[in-house]
Amino acid sequence: MKKIKVAVIGVGHLGSRHLKTYHQLKDIVELVGISDVNKDQGQKLAREFHTIFFPDYRELIGKTEAVSICTPTLSHCEIGLAFLNAGIHTLIEKPIAMNVDEADQLVAAAQKHNLKLQIGHIERFNNAFQAIKDIARDAKFIECHRLNHFPNRSLDIGVVMDLMIHDIDIVQGLINAPVTDIQAIGINVLTDKDDIANVRLTFENKAVCNLTASRISPEVMRKIRIFIPNAYISLDYVKQEAFIYRKDGAAITRSALPIEKEEPLKRELAHFIECVREDKKPIVSGIEGRDALKTALAIQKIIWTDHLKKS
Repeated sequence: MKKIKVAVIGVGHLGSRHLKTYHQLKDIVELVGISDVNKDQGQKLAREFHTIFFPDYRELIGKTEAVSICTPTLSHCEIGLAFLNAGIHTLIEKPIAMNVDEADQLVAAAQKHNLKLQIGHIERFNNAFQAIKDIARDAKFIECHRLNHFPNRSLDIGVVMDLMIHDIDIVQGLINAPVTDIQAIGINVLTDKDDIANVRLTFENKAVCNLTASRISPEVMRKIRIFIPNAYISLDYVKQEAFIYRKDGAAITRSALPIEKEEPLKRELAHFIECVREDKKPIVSGIEGRDALKTALAIQKIIWTDHLKKS
């Protein structure tokens, strides 16, 4: 099987994980190079993973067939367009871009050149989610909690764009109906952007979703609870486990869903390479990435207008 040539742009926290995972996928990919603004970090990782460091990401154009872009969100559009317009399949870490116009440019470039554009909404590749996604299609009410320690990274964006956007993507994929109403509150605690947010989304089909995200929590929690007719699903992304509670007469029964635990990033990157090789549509294409961004930005606007500027 022919190996796909890949490169990683931005090898900080997320990028170094992409780099390590591609190294694990060496049976299907050839890691041709990495690039980062931090020369020392880039050279160190290049030596560790037996590849080449390029100070300028543009030097990788013509040398790679596919690329992971793991730089700060501000640069996603510029770097993504450089590779897409050069005919290179592109995976961009979430969020796809800073605004919808930039996202549209990326989607248009991928379509124009018939290329794969995948966005790094990793929870779609969590086996716990895979176990429940088909039985949760008729959701009437969803509740999401995503809490994390203060990251000391990704501080160019707030918690809605950094963490909550994962759940926005999941929920919009499950409900598959337009959002008709957004209620949101949020505050800044350690940064000048939203650090905690609580949101209520109402959809055209009357489904409702409550989302809570925090990046200043003492505990880590990534859970989703989904209510469907006569049943309730509880999923823990961290533990990769899911339970379904069903009505049985006057009683409630609980059963665990069978899940084979696996590293979601490995499944995500393997899927990207499979899409490149077999000309498949990514599970999270640029279109899904843009749709999640659009909702996240609408939430952020409410919070920044009604809460942060008054604090």
